[in-house]
Amino acid sequence: MNRRPLLSFTVCWVAGSAAGCLFSGHSLLFCLAVMLLLPVVWAVSGGIRWRAAALLVMGLIVSALYWEYSEVRNVSLLPGVLGQPVSELNEAYVTAAGVIASPVERDGDRVDFVVKLSGIRLHQQGEQSAAEGEEGKKAKVFNPNLAAETDAAGAVEKKQAKGELVAIQIKLQEESEIAVAAQWQRGDQVVIEGELIRPQITRNFGGFDYRSYLLTQKIHWLLKGEGITSVEAKPPISWEPSTILRWNDKARSVLGAEMSRLFQEPHAGYMKGLVIGIQKELDPETFRQFSQLGLTHILAISGMHVAVYVGVILILLRRCRLTRETALTVTLLLVPVYVLLSGAGPSVIRAGIMSMIALLAARLGMLKDGLNILAASALMMLVWNPYLLLSVSFQLSFLVTAGLMVYTPLAAPLFRRLPGWLGSSLSVTIIAQLVSFPLTIYYFNQFSLLSVVANLLLVPFITFLVLPLGTLVLMLGRVWNAAALLIAQLAELLNNATFAVVEWVNSFTSGVLIWASPSILWICLYYCLLYGLLHMLKRRTEAKLVPQFMDDETRPLAELERAEPRGKGRWKIGRNVNSKYGNTTNQPDLLSTANSRIAALAFQSYPQSSLSRWSYLVVILCVVGLTILLYKGYNAETLRDGSGSISYLDIGQGDSSLITTPGGAHILVDGGGTVSFGNREEWRIRRSPFEVGAKTLLPLLKQRGIHRLDAVILTHGDQDHAGGLQAVLEGMPVSAMLFNGTLADTEPYSKLMTTALDAGVRLYPVQQAMTLAPDEATRLNFLWPEPPADGQTLPEKVEDQNHESVVFRLEMNGRSFLFTGDMDEAAEEAILHFASQSGIKQGNPIDVLKVAHHGSKTATSVDWLAFWNPGAAVISAGVNNLYGHPHGIVLERLSDTGTRVYRTDQQGEIQLRVGKEGITVRHQLTSYSD
Repeated sequence: MNRRPLLSFTVCWVAGSAAGCLFSGHSLLFCLAVMLLLPVVWAVSGGIRWRAAALLVMGLIVSALYWEYSEVRNVSLLPGVLGQPVSELNEAYVTAAGVIASPVERDGDRVDFVVKLSGIRLHQQGEQSAAEGEEGKKAKVFNPNLAAETDAAGAVEKKQAKGELVAIQIKLQEESEIAVAAQWQRGDQVVIEGELIRPQITRNFGGFDYRSYLLTQKIHWLLKGEGITSVEAKPPISWEPSTILRWNDKARSVLGAEMSRLFQEPHAGYMKGLVIGIQKELDPETFRQFSQLGLTHILAISGMHVAVYVGVILILLRRCRLTRETALTVTLLLVPVYVLLSGAGPSVIRAGIMSMIALLAARLGMLKDGLNILAASALMMLVWNPYLLLSVSFQLSFLVTAGLMVYTPLAAPLFRRLPGWLGSSLSVTIIAQLVSFPLTIYYFNQFSLLSVVANLLLVPFITFLVLPLGTLVLMLGRVWNAAALLIAQLAELLNNATFAVVEWVNSFTSGVLIWASPSILWICLYYCLLYGLLHMLKRRTEAKLVPQFMDDETRPLAELERAEPRGKGRWKIGRNVNSKYGNTTNQPDLLSTANSRIAALAFQSYPQSSLSRWSYLVVILCVVGLTILLYKGYNAETLRDGSGSISYLDIGQGDSSLITTPGGAHILVDGGGTVSFGNREEWRIRRSPFEVGAKTLLPLLKQRGIHRLDAVILTHGDQDHAGGLQAVLEGMPVSAMLFNGTLADTEPYSKLMTTALDAGVRLYPVQQAMTLAPDEATRLNFLWPEPPADGQTLPEKVEDQNHESVVFRLEMNGRSFLFTGDMDEAAEEAILHFASQSGIKQGNPIDVLKVAHHGSKTATSVDWLAFWNPGAAVISAGVNNLYGHPHGIVLERLSDTGTRVYRTDQQGEIQLRVGKEGITVRHQLTSYSD
């Protein structure tokens, strides 16, 4: 605190903000009381002055209050303005006027941007909008009267709705509309007609919460319009401060277009992300490959890019013979330009602020301290926007930077025997990976053991070779086109080499470990144990290098000189100085002698034998603690009480269930899938479309720490059951896949089977009377499909996959569950006949029935329910699905039998914990309206 008061104050500010974020009410008061005791105890013990303690206390209290103040203000004004409750406003048709407050981005047939409202008007029921009529289909120009009408829809509206941010999504109807949408820019005044939608919350335990994410952007509503006829836009009338951002968007667009002209795909998208921070056109497969190796920080403009930028400018300015002061001043003024041109993300803003502070300190000749500069930039950003604390980019950027400053000096002595450049590179790379590890597994739930090697090899290669070449191509593009194209070809060759190395390293799939998201306590313990381990290893290393003397022994200068510390964590044995007067060996100078004497005296109070004993003990304790911590974190999903679980996941209009047996086996039943109707026009296809398997199912499995699926049961080949399994097979080890023994005549199904074979997944066709016993407490009895005809050895293609759905009865801890896929009534009758012949008596109830075909009226007959007599039923259906599932007739049948019904469209994910004492049920959503 005495050396770095700003750092201590910033730590307290972050702690207070985190407390305000995590707790509320009495819990927040209790947490603050505990934290406020720490500075007081520190002051009582004499560690800091009371004035400093008061400053820290103030930082904790003010930051918590500031967070609460921000939360109170971060609410939607629209319910009060329009006089309607939130539930009534959802899916309401409105006309909104405002100003575009973000870049306008198009992906396929969808255009996205953010509007700052100046007014809004709610359409009455039955009112026809301009966009719905025939006139609305014509090309429209901005109508100031409509804007004025919207602004003046009510004095209260104009006053209270002004300034609220709304996310706009416009779905283009024709390819010709692309040119019109391309003219929309930040700062345009717009009037938009569309449907007001409340953002979706997470519908699965641990899933991504889109509503909470938008809340950190201070956005509470989506406004969805159809076609360009739903938008009227015109450029701003006068200059405003936001015009600078408008110019910046144009400049970024021009630079991106220049990159597309000079580079071929996929290199153009890759170089845009690398050089100017435009990641929207990066090939999704390339991003996935880089992400798996922990290399995505290369693709995000960060401190590395800013450092290269600042260093190049300083070198060029000094080459122009400018004075040191002038060069520093010019560079200081150019840093914000680069921050804006690179997209102004949290990481580049952090790096830009730190660079500007450092340049200013160098210009004024002030003492520079990296941690204080980092603290100043963090404090400035959090005061500007406290919600940055929840940004993954912000957390990783500051934590890794702070970790490098704190941990690298501790680790440097451990690499003293290596050449200087290699030891420095290794220490920085390893520390960066160790520091980022907890956040990496918390947010992305995977970590590659080969990440250190990949970063050590590729980061310098890309930073000091590919990045400068890409920048040079961009600079020469309009000046010397032939040279720019030639250099671009060279950069593409280097990129191909990079992609090949990344793909080759990723081929070692056993090196990728899947982790459950750890707790905050786990993360804090990890950093404490890591610091203790590195600190004591550093002490032990330095103790061995410092010469030991008796208290009454004279310390020869020559001996001290041989132990002179050189650089950060490096020690030089002996000294050899070459000069014009000849070679001089062991010639100490006053400064080095003083440093050596100080180093020796520092360890005199700790005799080597005593230091070795207790430091060795501390090292052992830290290693054991880290080992236990990592083991517990890696195996966090294991149930310790002999219970099993069944999770009926909410993946929209599809079906997917996860079974975890008491023995720890994981069985995935179906994987959902995004259904597409017909062949879409090429211009409508999005670069990164929503796909249930990749965006919902696979992240959920990883978030829960499932390292391997022991079996995947594919009930049948329809896309809403099989489509999501493609991402699962590509992103997670799978031991076996059980299917109905038929083939679906579709391209996605063929691709899925090919992927399974290439990945070494064992394929098993199942049929009636087969059983599977993952452990002693679990048994799966397959009831359908029926065995193939005599002589049939190869799977045949079947168009009606529903009838061939795999049906099985699960017995776990004495409880029974029935899974039915999309079976029809004909299959039900056949199963009932088989069950009666197999000795299964009617009226022997099952605990939970998975209702067939999402509650369609083509299944779940009266006889079926009477035979199984289920105590509860689960229906998997999408919210407001186009098929009307579940059907009212099925719900009536379930009600008549007294069966309790759970629905994913109303309650989200439904989890059953199956213990020997009974079944415990919980679901993600408490009500449909939530």
